[in-house]
Amino acid sequence: MKETVIQTDKLTKKFGDFIATNAITFSVSKGEIFGFLGANGAGKTTAMRMLCGLSIPSSGTASIAGFDVYTQTEEIKKNIGYMSQRFSLYEDLSILENIRFFGGIYGLSKQQLKEKSEMLIHQLGLESEAKKLVSSLPLGWRQKLSFSVAVMHEPKIVFLDEPTGGVDPLTRRQFWDLIYAAADKGVTIFVTTHYMDEAEYCDRISIMVDGKIEAMDTPSKLKEQFAAPSMDDVFYQLARGAKRKE
Repeated sequence: MKETVIQTDKLTKKFGDFIATNAITFSVSKGEIFGFLGANGAGKTTAMRMLCGLSIPSSGTASIAGFDVYTQTEEIKKNIGYMSQRFSLYEDLSILENIRFFGGIYGLSKQQLKEKSEMLIHQLGLESEAKKLVSSLPLGWRQKLSFSVAVMHEPKIVFLDEPTGGVDPLTRRQFWDLIYAAADKGVTIFVTTHYMDEAEYCDRISIMVDGKIEAMDTPSKLKEQFAAPSMDDVFYQLARGAKRKE
């Protein structure tokens, strides 16, 4: 039986009378690619902030990499990686400067930083661009670099918040090759996406509607359960009844 690295039980977040995330319960195993889906306003971002140790829950329980979301948020942050479509790297710093900056934040020693920087740049084939500003890279390359930086400290879990937004289909598929490689090494992937073809790449998927998890299973079983030919159809069947908007 695989080790459980994310465990929640009735995890809830309220803002006044508004229940943003409503008693969600699920677990994620080591090395699993877990898709966390939902329409805008469903409560995904609020849930992810609690799981990353950035927001204290109103009630319920959760442990991330063995650490409690109420009392051990700093330990959680040390054991996870995070990447967002909206902000991942500093565009006014060079590729090498970004790697060293984030490596320092993750607590890598000078020797580790040197080794990891060289290895990462070599793996991405960016030797000739290492001293160029990140802003000079095409979006797809920035996303690949962002992911590589997010896992350079060998976290147990990496949270990806719509990481492939705005990139072309080929680059998206190449990005998922990086995800598969990390998962094969035992890194747990927790990913949100609006691309339903990407949902098909996940081991399991949960779909949130109005703050609650309305469905959770493998892509094939969800399609069977909802008699749907694709995850697009599954998502539409669930999300069309949503009362909340972004």
